[in-house]
Amino acid sequence: MKIRAVFFDAGNTLLKPHPSMEEVCLEILTEHGVKVRVEELERGIREAEEYYEEKYWEDDTFWASEAEAEKMWTELYAVFLRNLGVKEDLSMAELIYEEFGRASRWALFPDVLPTMEELSRMGMIMGVISNWDARLSSLCLDLKLSPYLNFVISSACVGKIKPEPAIFQMALERSGVLAGEAIHVGDHYYADVLGARSMGLIPVLLDRWGKSGTLDCMVIKSLEELPALVRDYGVSESQP
Repeated sequence: MKIRAVFFDAGNTLLKPHPSMEEVCLEILTEHGVKVRVEELERGIREAEEYYEEKYWEDDTFWASEAEAEKMWTELYAVFLRNLGVKEDLSMAELIYEEFGRASRWALFPDVLPTMEELSRMGMIMGVISNWDARLSSLCLDLKLSPYLNFVISSACVGKIKPEPAIFQMALERSGVLAGEAIHVGDHYYADVLGARSMGLIPVLLDRWGKSGTLDCMVIKSLEELPALVRDYGVSESQP
């Protein structure tokens, strides 16, 4: 089959914290009179990321619920604050969570818009499938992605998570293409590659930092590699 659609993950694929996770947290802490050294901040974020991975592998179903997703992230930021020696204050953790709901706290990777522009010229249907809370659609709108997207599916809005086949099936239904006519690109092997493969989509792992090693799927280091990859498969005859 020839390719008619390209689906994207969101975090670390399209979006990144702006100007960085460390700088956003430092700004909020400083505003509230909390002084912390950069080294402590970096260590605290690493430990918080480890907490997230532990929770994710223990039970990733929190992404299927808006309330549970908010609870998990608030708990993560509370752990982060406690590791910094900050008196655990749930309201401060909630402030950090709310701050990352603002589009100004996110930026697109430099390769996103040029890639989407070229895929759009090729006639590709495009959408986002992400384990994210309900704020994802408004983030995509504010970050000027909407002109290129046919849909945005966030797990908390539909009650399904990657790698469940059902969330990929929703994307196929919304795009009106067959599984073999769609590529899904993401940075997480378990959620993106295995999930896409379970529904018969063509999985592509985005490895921006060269950490993936040898895998049983296509691996790219930049989204700018996508248009050529699509052309290698061929573009549907009904498209330009």
